[in-house]
Amino acid sequence: MNDITGKRISLRTAQAEGYVFCGPETIQRIKRNDLPKGDLFGVAKASALLASKKTSELIPHCHPVPIDSFSVDFEVLPEKNAIRIFTSAKSIGKTGIEMEALTGVSVAALVIYDLLKPIDKNMEISSIRLLEKKGGKSDSHIAKFASGSRAAILVCSDSTFAGNREDGSGPAINELLTEQGVEVVERKIVPDEPEEIRKAISAWVGEKLDLIVTTGGTGLGPRDNTTDTIRSLLDQEIPGIAETMRSFGQDRTPFAMLSRSIAGRIGKTLVVCVPGSSNGARESMQSILPAIFHAKKMMRGEGH
Repeated sequence: MNDITGKRISLRTAQAEGYVFCGPETIQRIKRNDLPKGDLFGVAKASALLASKKTSELIPHCHPVPIDSFSVDFEVLPEKNAIRIFTSAKSIGKTGIEMEALTGVSVAALVIYDLLKPIDKNMEISSIRLLEKKGGKSDSHIAKFASGSRAAILVCSDSTFAGNREDGSGPAINELLTEQGVEVVERKIVPDEPEEIRKAISAWVGEKLDLIVTTGGTGLGPRDNTTDTIRSLLDQEIPGIAETMRSFGQDRTPFAMLSRSIAGRIGKTLVVCVPGSSNGARESMQSILPAIFHAKKMMRGEGH
């Protein structure tokens, strides 16, 4: 099974459909409710609901998913000599719910086949497909926010600047941004000195970058100056970004609550400060990407 520990919990939705094609006489008997095995759609609906809950047990690589809503609808289509099965599912979780929607359709189709086979030997199950899925990083209306953006990464660390420590956080952030279609124009290392940090940030703001990410200097040490320096430069703080990063991190380590990460804007440039450890930086960015780039639209006065 794929590792989904780096994914955020979010609302996931999916819709799926499938068809059972049968003879015209079978359609007429369904409409008359004249069937040898009784309630066709009641049994098929119950089977779809039960099957959706068993998806992770039936399909090896599927994670167990909390199903918060699941509906099943049937439509008799005389003009096509078919029964259409439609499922709609919702979940608040780390991974999509499309397999549950598809499993529900598939098993409902099999149950309909089983209940109708005494009167129709030529049925066909066909066109089972996913109609729509939403939620998570792949959600198109969220993913598009990051594409085409320009960013820079500032590593604030005395030891890394002195060459005594190899930086892992900068490359991790660079990789995550590149995956989102963001152009990283520069990655720079400076000591955790307020004046050096101000100089780099001011230069990048002057270049009208969309995002600046600083890494390091967010802890409680005597040389952790980044947070206080950035706060003094901000035109407006955005508390929700830092809250999200800490909340995401706290699910993974009890020490995330000690991070003084901060985020805000300078003009139309978003500035986000993340911890200096590779894991802390990576997890912080995973928790907010790509949704933070919606700030770009808002700062330009283009609404929500």
